[in-house]
Amino acid sequence: MSNPDNLREHHDPAAIFSALGDEIRLALVSKLSDGRPRSIMHLTKGLGLSRQGVTKHLRVLENAGLVKSRKLGRESRFVLAPDPVRTARNYLERVAADWDEALRNLKAFVEEEQ
Repeated sequence: MSNPDNLREHHDPAAIFSALGDEIRLALVSKLSDGRPRSIMHLTKGLGLSRQGVTKHLRVLENAGLVKSRKLGRESRFVLAPDPVRTARNYLERVAADWDEALRNLKAFVEEEQ
């Protein structure tokens, strides 16, 4: 299991979860989850936002390290960065393990008292 301090070496879980705390940004991450680079025009489809609105959300994701962009001529292409997603998953696994341990301890305590 990863050390929580190691999680902070590369990506801050709080920044990752904060960036993911919006349904538009979650939709963008979902669209990018297949690993294929997408243009803002492609990412805007179906979101009901302007390209400028989508760009603002992509910048939040990019600042958290979840998305990388590359300029191709006049157009930017965005791709999901897998490492921060792994950081978030590892963090959640650690928290889940801590809760499982706490519940085992509580169960043992309750059974011992009976």
